[in-house]
Amino acid sequence: MFTGIVEEVGKLRELRVDGRSARLDIEARRVLDGTEAGDSIAVAGVCLTVTELGHDRFWADAMPETVRRTTLAARRPGDELNLERALALQSRLGGHLVSGHVDGTGRVTRLQAEGTALVITITVPAAVASSCVDQGSIAVDGVSLTVVGRMETEVRVSLIPHTQGVTTLAGLRAGDEVNVEADLIAKYVAALLRGGKPHEGLTWEKLSQAGFL
Repeated sequence: MFTGIVEEVGKLRELRVDGRSARLDIEARRVLDGTEAGDSIAVAGVCLTVTELGHDRFWADAMPETVRRTTLAARRPGDELNLERALALQSRLGGHLVSGHVDGTGRVTRLQAEGTALVITITVPAAVASSCVDQGSIAVDGVSLTVVGRMETEVRVSLIPHTQGVTTLAGLRAGDEVNVEADLIAKYVAALLRGGKPHEGLTWEKLSQAGFL
């Protein structure tokens, strides 16, 4: 589990695509502190398991399902990547609950300055848009952002100057693809309203007890 608050921007050193799987070699520093093989790191919003560590880098594998759902296989050496270690129990939840299990990819259609903010319009899968609400949250390339507008297959998010300065999002251009993950609680609620049965026995009663209803 993650918060969508990026800890550092790393750099892709090498990407090996073997059939439908991929192996990433990522340059990093801060997220390596206390990290061991087997730990999870969110890479551009994708939860990956660290398989090997170096003094200034780590390696991770992406399975075929991850390659299909995300932008990872399209990255190139030198690309910058938003990085975040898994949430610790004593950590502050500064963003929102992010699983790192990406729902799909979106495409940037517009970037517009609004005061000190940067408003980005992204075309997203309909299932993602339907789980978004104004002033709610969405993760874009692993960054927790506030939704300031939503249409059937489109969301608008707003970036404060700090987010622009410490993530890769300010460098986006129209046409770029990004990994998107809808709010976790919203997805569970949507599944319940559709008559679906979320895993782990989530019920209206449990959501109410947790303070979400």
